[in-house]
Amino acid sequence: MYSKYIKRMIDIVLSLIALPFVCLVIIVISPIIYIDDPGPVFYNAPRRGKNGKTFKMFKFRSMYVNAPDFRNPDGSTFNSDNDPRITRVGRFIRKTSIDEIPQLLNVLLGDMSFIGPRPVLSTKPYDELSNLSKARLAVRPGITGYAQAFYRNSITQEEKFKYDCYYIEHISFILDVKILIQTILVVLSRKNIYVSTEKTPNSTTIKKHSSGTIAN
Repeated sequence: MYSKYIKRMIDIVLSLIALPFVCLVIIVISPIIYIDDPGPVFYNAPRRGKNGKTFKMFKFRSMYVNAPDFRNPDGSTFNSDNDPRITRVGRFIRKTSIDEIPQLLNVLLGDMSFIGPRPVLSTKPYDELSNLSKARLAVRPGITGYAQAFYRNSITQEEKFKYDCYYIEHISFILDVKILIQTILVVLSRKNIYVSTEKTPNSTTIKKHSSGTIAN
């Protein structure tokens, strides 16, 4: 009952309440991003949604235009406090999670939920995904989720997927509230934002993705 109907109703009500705030943030942040590095204000790469459906996720751009796309060995997006691809404004909005605020529009549209597995890039056909990857697509992806709230970028992508599946199996209003509270604490403390503060895109532990460039 909760996961099928009540959760979606809560998403709609909260996103409508937050809509004026979202619009204000977009009005304020957009010109700052453009002045710092002229180009698109949003990074709208395709993401996997519920049941594998692809959608465009709204996110403020935090990297320089045409910055190369680097990945960790497990295929997850590389990130570091010393990443030269990130703009000055991008560094700030990432640390404060302001770059994620436009995703409230995705919640209102029904692509996402406030709480759920973080959406991953849609880089290959659904049929080619592993069983673990498919299992976490049983619900709408979230602005924040179990793995994001408790571990953020301190664990591997496979571990994140396992925690996502744990969440889907135990989804409840109480668990969502716990995740929301933990997310607020993590954002305020700025913990586990980056995998490492020492590695940069020149490190041998990462590789350039075949998609070429990215403007995240």
